[in-house]
Amino acid sequence: METNKKNAEPDNTAVRTALWRALHLQTDAKPYILEDEVGLKLIAPNQGWQQRPDMHPEFTKRLRASILARSRFIEDLIIEQSQKGITQYVILGAGLDTFTQRRPDIAAKLQVFEIDQPDTQTWKQKRLIETGFGLPKWLHFVSVDFEISSWWEKLLNAGFDQSKPAVVVCTGVSLYLTKDAIISTLHQLTALATGSTIAMTFYLPIELLDEEDRPLQLIAEKGAKEAGTPFISFFNPDEILALTKGAGFKHIKTVSTKDLEKAYFSNRTDNFTPASGEVFLLAQT
Repeated sequence: METNKKNAEPDNTAVRTALWRALHLQTDAKPYILEDEVGLKLIAPNQGWQQRPDMHPEFTKRLRASILARSRFIEDLIIEQSQKGITQYVILGAGLDTFTQRRPDIAAKLQVFEIDQPDTQTWKQKRLIETGFGLPKWLHFVSVDFEISSWWEKLLNAGFDQSKPAVVVCTGVSLYLTKDAIISTLHQLTALATGSTIAMTFYLPIELLDEEDRPLQLIAEKGAKEAGTPFISFFNPDEILALTKGAGFKHIKTVSTKDLEKAYFSNRTDNFTPASGEVFLLAQT
């Protein structure tokens, strides 16, 4: 019987953020926050991709800076934890993450588990082979339909060692989850071995955003709803801390946009600064 199964395609949000990382090197001044053109090579967009409405250099400037700050913060965290002896790195909602391709000097010392939807992962593995990056033995793809499968069980089946500490990151995901789903995820993560670290981003309600970011946020919310992926969950910093403490974590803190700005953007003269919406949660088991 003939089937009409469509070819796997990556998530649109994953593509957009990867192209923003590449656009940084083409549009913004040095020093670069993060140098990443791997995603661009994987996507291989049509000529003129920089003219897409969602790539407009000025319109996307603060969002682009936020994506770069997020990626740089996570990269610095995993390098620091690797130097402390951590050997497992889990990326929840990995999308087109390129850490393993850009930093094999660090990644080769780890077992890296990328967790995401099947279509995005199938496409990514195919492109990694086609572009010559390959699939190293320490890179594990864990494909999960989050609505019907347990990502934790899939992770364990992929070879994750629950007895060893790990770093687990989850960025740009909580916005699309219900509060109950977020609480369930946090409780699941408390099963990590002692000494593990989680880094997760949460999004602030619009009234806590800087004034200049609010119009763009409203546009983003409208677009997400029309695309069938509405923004669901927003939290203030105190709520984030309470949720995490209630789940049983310790050594909990939040990292604000201002913290990231101070760390990575303080010496810039081009007014390239991140938008104010995201807050990082850092916690340990």
